[in-house]
Amino acid sequence: MKYWKYYLVALLVILIDQLSKWAVHHYMQPGMAGEIPLIGDWAKLHYTLNPGMAFGVELPPPYGKVLLTSFRILAMFGISYYIYYLWKRRAVSGLLWSVALILGGAMGNLVDSIFYGIIYDNAPFGAPTPWFHGQVIDMLYLDLYEGFLPASWPLVGGMHLSLWPIFNIADSAIFIGVALILLNQTRFFQTQDDDAVAKPLPAEDPVAAQARRDAETSELA
Repeated sequence: MKYWKYYLVALLVILIDQLSKWAVHHYMQPGMAGEIPLIGDWAKLHYTLNPGMAFGVELPPPYGKVLLTSFRILAMFGISYYIYYLWKRRAVSGLLWSVALILGGAMGNLVDSIFYGIIYDNAPFGAPTPWFHGQVIDMLYLDLYEGFLPASWPLVGGMHLSLWPIFNIADSAIFIGVALILLNQTRFFQTQDDDAVAKPLPAEDPVAAQARRDAETSELA
């Protein structure tokens, strides 16, 4: 299968991500009305739409989303080629698996941006076209903490903090891929040249070594 197995992993991430979004869209109500507790009060399924990038960051309308989606398309081709490049360079397989997760996650959200304005009619009001303006479906809600930090803490004391990320399977794949690379960068990015330097040179055959010395002695004579 050569390098194709890494693209198949990316495809698997896309399929799982899109199936989960389809199920959420068809079987859950948006917002708090449709929340489904998973683990106590801090892990839930919560149907919401994300019009932009991570954490809801948006580029200026009306064509900011088109620029964002175009950038994602370029990034998709770049990451796809990078997997092939790494495979040709005989990179560590763990790095290839990690990049494959990132590719799958990026493509999963790209499908939302390109097609969901048509498929699910969820383009924001006033979008110049439903194409390339689809909103990403998020559903994994971690209600970790919301409140004021202790006043005794330096610099941030007394500040209000909200930690309740809402994300999807594609986001999770990207996060896992990046985390694996950061945690294993020493092993993943050790070059073959470093390995070659570290390996001792093979011992010379004794018979060949004696023949070489005899030839050198005869030349001096």
